[in-house]
Amino acid sequence: MSELDKTDQTPGKPGREPIFMLPGAVLALCGLMLAIHLAQTLVLNPEGQNALLVWFAFVPFRIIDPAAFPAGIWPLFWTPITHAFLHASWEHVLFNTVWLAIFATPLARRYGTVPTLIIFVVSSVAGVVAFAATTLPNLQVLVGASGGVAGLTGATVRFMFQPVIVARHPETGEIVPLGRKLATLRELFAQSRSRFFILVWVILNAAVPLLPLLVGQSVGIAWQAHLGGFFAGLFLVPVFERRAR
Repeated sequence: MSELDKTDQTPGKPGREPIFMLPGAVLALCGLMLAIHLAQTLVLNPEGQNALLVWFAFVPFRIIDPAAFPAGIWPLFWTPITHAFLHASWEHVLFNTVWLAIFATPLARRYGTVPTLIIFVVSSVAGVVAFAATTLPNLQVLVGASGGVAGLTGATVRFMFQPVIVARHPETGEIVPLGRKLATLRELFAQSRSRFFILVWVILNAAVPLLPLLVGQSVGIAWQAHLGGFFAGLFLVPVFERRAR
């Protein structure tokens, strides 16, 4: 038995494996959303939950008639972001956290914490803009991380379907994977899997307004925020690719 083998089998404390394999930024976002919804459902009474929505959900109608709401127009300065951390139900928050974990993880590992958070925030705001543009002058309330998560999805699509780039180690000759190239828009639509993903995403969300005709009742899906956030992430991510180099 070699000296290395002896060392490997020396009794001692086993190395600790992390419970969650998610990057810190992704784990923090998921944990924050779950913690807020837990507090919202267990701590706040109905009046408190209503006040939470009034102050931290995004209500586009404030733009038209700010006097109709507490604090007038001021919540419009923070609700384009804070709405992303409020959810309508446990199903809503669990779906968003799972989707976030899936698509934010490769993004955080590629670019790090700050770019991931910036893409999430900018995409959330882009989702708000799309939502306001398509719902005014009706009174609508937007909650949920869907816009931000959609932006992380759009950013990840730029490289997740691209082939892995490899190189040969100069000393050992071993093939070493270098990662995936960030696709240009032309390459994105030339590649069948990424083109299919984008087309399915756009068609499914664009078809949401037709669902009430099929199910006979309104459907509380902010498809506008999904589309706005998705394209924000899709177009924003090259900024961080250049910096990463």
